[in-house]
Amino acid sequence: MSTASSALAERRPALHRLATFLYLRPTLVLALLLGPPLLWMVVVYLGSLTALVVQSFFAVDSSGQVVRSLTLATYADLLTQANLDIFVRTAVMAAAVTLATALLAFPWAYYMARFASPRAKAALYLAVLLPLWSSYLVRVYAWRLILAKEGIVNWFVHQAHLDLVLDWVLGLPVVGGPSLSVSFLGMFIVFTYVWLPYMILPIQAALERVPRSLLEASGDLGARPAATLRHVTLPLAFPGVVAGSIFTFSLTLGDFVVPYSLGNSSFFIGQAVLSFTGTAFNIPLAAAFTVVPMLIMGLYLTGARQMGAFDAL
Repeated sequence: MSTASSALAERRPALHRLATFLYLRPTLVLALLLGPPLLWMVVVYLGSLTALVVQSFFAVDSSGQVVRSLTLATYADLLTQANLDIFVRTAVMAAAVTLATALLAFPWAYYMARFASPRAKAALYLAVLLPLWSSYLVRVYAWRLILAKEGIVNWFVHQAHLDLVLDWVLGLPVVGGPSLSVSFLGMFIVFTYVWLPYMILPIQAALERVPRSLLEASGDLGARPAATLRHVTLPLAFPGVVAGSIFTFSLTLGDFVVPYSLGNSSFFIGQAVLSFTGTAFNIPLAAAFTVVPMLIMGLYLTGARQMGAFDAL
């Protein structure tokens, strides 16, 4: 018998005793399996969130030093008109992006779930996931070049003789700007592009769960395809829309790369947090700014759970 075989034969009784020991103690096995990830979650994730919330109850004195005593003065600073404008601006952009992605994603997801052949469905999945394989920063800066005055979008507009239309859109008081690459409209386009896959996949998963027997029963009872879509498909797929909106709304709410790259002097929440932690070094105010989207998403997730969105994730 070889040396390796002998060593394995000697270890077998010990392994058998260990397996028997663990088999008779399922609670210990569960603790060993879940202990490390739960410890990581509690210490790193929940610990950092707790530290952030505690920091938000501190304040900065006149010399710029953090006063580590509990106060609501930092939260009172959030109620200034400038800060309220940041919250409203960010929430409106997040809501607009969520609505746009839902309208664009539903036809794509519906075709994938109901009409696409297996090969076409694989190709469509690849088309949805392929942009996610590239760097997020690269995609954002590529869009900045695409939407610039010298970019391909302006070239197409010029070739189509629609320069006056584009100038009129850019002249609008809220969405416009010097160019598409420096405007809220450009930010909206890029946000919609980068978060669209996160809306398509949950909707497609929800549509896959809609029983075909219900659609056939609706047709047998005399409902037209449009009526079936409205009264059967949409209500059953709505949790998928809400599930996708969790991603698009929360990601837009906290993003700072797109507003920093394509925005102007009007801050969004992510930019404000970056500014307060960087140049201003007002950590308590940055933490308080971060707590606000956490509260917004807490309320949003509570409503999403009531609508069954988590079943579509």
